[in-house]
Amino acid sequence: MTRLQAVRHQWDEGKRRLATEGENTSRSRHLDLLVGAVIEELRRRIGQTFTLGELAGAYEGADDWVREVIVSSAPPRSRAGIRDAAIVQDAAFARYAQGASDYSP
Repeated sequence: MTRLQAVRHQWDEGKRRLATEGENTSRSRHLDLLVGAVIEELRRRIGQTFTLGELAGAYEGADDWVREVIVSSAPPRSRAGIRDAAIVQDAAFARYAQGASDYSP
């Protein structure tokens, strides 16, 4: 398995775990809000024209800045976002990957 295949597997797993939260529940809406905030930061960091390889490069070391985005985007006293940082991060990267110039499902 290549490095890119491995991270895409992680992203897909995050997307799957997010989907298990259901649709239009309080928790799923909260997590979707955080995923959206991470996607906005990805746009700022790598732009709208990118390859999967570039996105995988941004994924390395993303834990710290993703946590910062979650903390700044989560409602006060909410710990759900931090506890679920891996789900949020991987689901955001999975969604953003669909815009890669070389994306294929």
